Formats: sequence, C-alpha cells, structure tokens
Amino acid sequence: MKVVALISGGKDSCYNMLQCVENGHEIVALAHLKPKEDETDSYMYQSVGHDALDLYASAMELPLFQQIIEGKPLNQEFDYELTAGDEVEDLYELLCKVKNNVKVEAVSVGAIFSDYQRLRVENVCKRLDLKVLAYLWHRDQAELLKEMIEKNIDAIIIKVAALGLDPKKHLGMSLEDIQPHMHAMHEKFGLNICGEGGEFESFVLDCPLFKKKLIVQEKETVIHSDDAFAPVAYLKLKNVTLADKESRVS
Repeated sequence: MKVVALISGGKDSCYNMLQCVENGHEIVALAHLKPKEDETDSYMYQSVGHDALDLYASAMELPLFQQIIEGKPLNQEFDYELTAGDEVEDLYELLCKVKNNVKVEAVSVGAIFSDYQRLRVENVCKRLDLKVLAYLWHRDQAELLKEMIEKNIDAIIIKVAALGLDPKKHLGMSLEDIQPHMHAMHEKFGLNICGEGGEFESFVLDCPLFKKKLIVQEKETVIHSDDAFAPVAYLKLKNVTLADKESRVS
C-alpha cells in the first residue's frame, strides 16, 4: 500500500516507517503536526525537535505536509468522538490535505502502548477511509529499543522528564548509550525503557530510509521545570544541517 507516515522526529515514528517498508509498503509522503511553540501541552503529539522536521523531507526526498496544532485536548474520554476545537481535528485536517494531494491508502503510526493516541488516530483514519499501520503496537519495550539500535536508528535524547534522568548527563545521548541506564531505571523506578510514559523523547539523525543524515551544529538546553527530583528539560535544535552519508565498502 501507499503510505503517509506521521512523523514527530522521534524514534518510534521513524522505526515504524522502516517496518512499513520491510513489510512491502511504500512511503510516499510525510505528515507532521507542528506546535505553535517549542513545548506545548499536547496529549497526542511530540513538540520538541519540530524545527528540523523539514530536513526529513529532504533526507528522504519525499513531500512533507504540515499542520499547526490549533486545538486543545478537549475530549479526554477513552473513546473519542468528533469534538470541535480538539487537537485530534488538526490531525484530520492534516490527513485531508495529504489525501487531496497524494494517493495514499494507509497511515504509518509509531504508537507503542497509548490507547489514548491509538483510538484517536483510528477514529480519524476511519473517517478518511485510511488503514492504520502500527507495527510497534504492544511490542516488548526492551526488545524494541534493542531492535531499533540494531537496525541503525541513530537518535539522540532531546527531552527528559522523569526521576533518574538528568538533563546535564542524558540530553544529547544516543539510544545505544542510554539503553543500559534505562534498563537500570526500569528496575529501580519502573521507568518505561522506550520512554513510552513520557520519560524521554528522541530525535532521529539517521536511519536506513534516509538518503542523507542530519547533523546538529548548534543546540541549546532549555530547563522547562527545575524540579529537584525529576527536572524537565529539552534541547532546542538551533542549527541542523544535512550531510552525505559515508559510502560503505563491503
């Protein structure tokens, strides 16, 4: 099937794209819900790292469709029904825009465990007669993170928001470097190894689907909440560029 991939910049949406391709589907477009500010109160969408999302389109040589998040999480019931002014309707508008410009049959979604997100995406896709492809759904998180690293998903941590994660130490770390720490924090505090509980968010710099890689030239640490036990902080990516990949000699 021809697929539009919902992307946030994070590892999950990127790895689900790779799974789509490995299962015989074709990614023909990218779609992104863009916050008005660097950090926004959304129950649905990752906000940090959005400044560099246009480079994904260049790296993959695909069209990118974007929509500003105008709505708020007004309808927080388990089962979602169409609610005017809800942020879910921004997703509907975005996918309408995609369908009006590109032939697509399915949507790639990097959801792992959130029924809240899954049910809302399914609601929108049903209204637009699109299939949902969510290959990460209910996968074991330790196994999933290991698999992402082995499949060359090169991502860095760009937000931390949990006990056991230190902005000074963990922001900017690669998935491979933070993997043993997340296992330790899972044992100690019950943190989700893949950050599915909002413990951390990531930004992908390279993956097998990219024809070029992203290089962070300049970044700034922003402290969102200076809590003594569980500070919330993120990296503002101020200058990101594209670079050719090194050719691999067999």
